Amino acid sequence: MHMADALLAPAVAATMYVASGTAAGISIHKLKKDDEPRKLPVMAVTAALVFAGQMINYTIPGTGSSGHMCGGMLLSALLGPQAGFLSMIVILAIQCLFFADGGLMALGANVWNMAFYGCFVGYYLIWRPILRGRLFGEGRGAQRARIILASILGCVVTLQLGAFSVVLETSLSGITELPFGAFVALMQPIHLAIGLIEGLITTAVLLFVFESRPELLQDVAPAEGASKRSLKAVVAVLAVVALLVGGGLSLLASSNPDGLEWALFGNADAGYSENMGLDEEDFGVSSAAADKAGEIQEKTSFLPDYAFPESEAAVGTSVSGVVGSAMVAGVALLLCLVGGFFRKKKEKNA
Repeated sequence: MHMADALLAPAVAATMYVASGTAAGISIHKLKKDDEPRKLPVMAVTAALVFAGQMINYTIPGTGSSGHMCGGMLLSALLGPQAGFLSMIVILAIQCLFFADGGLMALGANVWNMAFYGCFVGYYLIWRPILRGRLFGEGRGAQRARIILASILGCVVTLQLGAFSVVLETSLSGITELPFGAFVALMQPIHLAIGLIEGLITTAVLLFVFESRPELLQDVAPAEGASKRSLKAVVAVLAVVALLVGGGLSLLASSNPDGLEWALFGNADAGYSENMGLDEEDFGVSSAAADKAGEIQEKTSFLPDYAFPESEAAVGTSVSGVVGSAMVAGVALLLCLVGGFFRKKKEKNA
């Protein structure tokens, strides 16, 4: 669902930067009093896991399309909505700047579409009410059922909202080649399928955490002695999974276009519909701002499209997965440490 700059008018892109920036500012403000050391390694490793997971495009059977996880629901369930949202910003910014995945001018829109809904709408309207409720009764079995329901429902609903936002932002940008109704009719069903699969992936990760260290999950009240693994063991397992996914499984990712690309360009080469039938080499709106953003990306992206420049060697994908995961984990950890340092300094001077 990473939008290219050509899909947005500068005014719309600027508006989405303001919206996403405001949400980020509020998140930082609310996290000022959060001082949980255990969140540091968890934030780093889960952000790396989401980065790696987004590299895996899974085929949507019978459509000629593919999808990948967004990760907002997963991160907010583990870290809370504010920390999850900031982690998603780190992921999307690194993808944009160093791997040319998503436009730089469109980064504010991509943060809103892929992070805001999953982290805030998904948490406050779906995850927290379900996990704090008494649906399915009491006990660990009921908690498992609530985690499954919240994970799948949250991913489906928030991806639907994100997909609709893409259509709305593109329409407001005045791209006449994309009739609103037709674009909606393509985007919503394909992202329903993508959301269902992401819900299953999210469920699997969160159930592992629940069985290992349930206190790491938001709004879960673990029973006495419920933890089966040490925090170090859980972090180590998630880190290994991130490396295996980014460095190995990424080689098996589907070559079919993702949901947004499929809606725009179709997949006629593989015998499927052309859908909106746009020309991949010449589509959307052009602007000086988009041109400038593209120039910046060309200079900063040292592994464009998750590959070595001007090379089709598979090892480039593996290197991208490992390097990107490490960068995301490092930046997330650094931000936590810097935030903790200034918070303690302020408290000391108070």
